Amino acid sequence: MSSTGFTTCLWFDGVAEDAAAYYVSVFKDGRIGRTARYTEAGPGPAGEVMVVEFEINGQKFVGLNGGPQFTFNESISFQIHCEDEAEADYYYDALTKDGGEESACGWVKDRFGVSWQVVPPGAIDLVTDPDPGRAARATAAMMKMKKLDVAEMRRAADATA
Repeated sequence: MSSTGFTTCLWFDGVAEDAAAYYVSVFKDGRIGRTARYTEAGPGPAGEVMVVEFEINGQKFVGLNGGPQFTFNESISFQIHCEDEAEADYYYDALTKDGGEESACGWVKDRFGVSWQVVPPGAIDLVTDPDPGRAARATAAMMKMKKLDVAEMRRAADATA
C-alpha cells in the first residue's frame, strides 16, 4: 500500500477563499491551487466556492465552505517551528493581527479561528531537558507566558532553588 501524504481539510463558513489567500500571504512559501465551485447540484449556491486547494510551507490544505455546522477549536492546532526569534515574532504578530488573538504558551488563534503554536528555537529543548528540575522550571515559566520568551525560560531553567 502506498501513501501520497496527507492533506488537511479546514471547514469554513463561506470564507475558504479568503482564508486561503490570507494563509498564502502570511506564509512565505505559499500558493493557491485549484478552486472548485458549487454547481446546480448543490449543496451550496451555484457558482460560489466549494473548495480551494492551497499549500503553505510544503503542507497541503483544502479549504471547504461547508457551512456553519462545525467550527474550529483549540483541540487542533498547527505548530510553526521557527528558525529564529525574528521568524517567531513575525508569525506571532501576523497571526494575531486583524482579529486574531493571543492565548497561552505560544498559542494564537488567527482571525478565522484556526489555532497555531508559534515555537521559537530552543523552547522544546528547555521543556524536555533531561534534567527534570530544569525542565520543570522552564515549563513553569512557559505556563505564565502568552508569547514564548526563550531567554526567560532559559533563565528560569538555570535558576537554583
